[in-house]
Amino acid sequence: MTIGSEHSEEWIAANRAMWDERVPVHAASAMYDQDGFRAGRDDIRGFEAAEVGDVTGKRLLHLQCHMGQDTLSWARRGAAKVVGLDFSKPAVDVARGLAADIGLADRAEFVVADVYEAASAVPDADYDIVYTGIGALYWLPDIWRWAETAASLVAPGGFLYLTEFHPFTHVFGFDNATRVVEDYFRPDPVVTDEPGSYVDFEAETVDNLSFARLHTLGDIVSAVIRAGLRLEFLHEHDVTVFQQFPELVKGEDGYFRLPEGQPRLPLMYSLKASRPA
Repeated sequence: MTIGSEHSEEWIAANRAMWDERVPVHAASAMYDQDGFRAGRDDIRGFEAAEVGDVTGKRLLHLQCHMGQDTLSWARRGAAKVVGLDFSKPAVDVARGLAADIGLADRAEFVVADVYEAASAVPDADYDIVYTGIGALYWLPDIWRWAETAASLVAPGGFLYLTEFHPFTHVFGFDNATRVVEDYFRPDPVVTDEPGSYVDFEAETVDNLSFARLHTLGDIVSAVIRAGLRLEFLHEHDVTVFQQFPELVKGEDGYFRLPEGQPRLPLMYSLKASRPA
């Protein structure tokens, strides 16, 4: 579903104000642990590293990079050049500071732009890897336009790699991962006007209005294919990266799962789609 440009502009402006205000909260949080990151922690999840493969010498573009910790982790893993793009200037300022702090400013560039304008905002016409990390697609009004934009930036022989929370989890309430309370097919925006942040629910915030859309897995995959990329795989995972529901249990590997004995559900997914050389 494509929304009108007027609605889209309102959507993006509200979300930008919301994210701008939360950047300092996130930068100071234990979840992002920027001191630990400066000390050498790698923020790429194990399954991402395995699925993306060796990035040595590659040019990587990270769309909706927030404060750039995943972006810079790919540089630490050997990417020759990484570019992070985000519509929040405060987030990009933090990313640029982190790049300087860890000595990667020569291989990492960060750009302030809306993701739909990425093709005209980033320094190169295409990249070996176009990457979008966890929690990004939820905020986009138009998944079809996003896929066209992302695909246009994949170089011949390169690929798009996406990892996200599984849209199936949106049918549950926040307090229970077994009780279905929402429609999986929700064409209307999800409008939220609540203070706080996922790193601190008690944080005092003012710019609280936000818009989101619950894209189905079918729409996401179809959009990527329609944009001209060839689907290499779609993997569904029974783990997630934070306490999404109260009953999830954190394992020794750091991932959260439903308790042993309870039927497993898809909590995340990842996909890779390539452009032929």
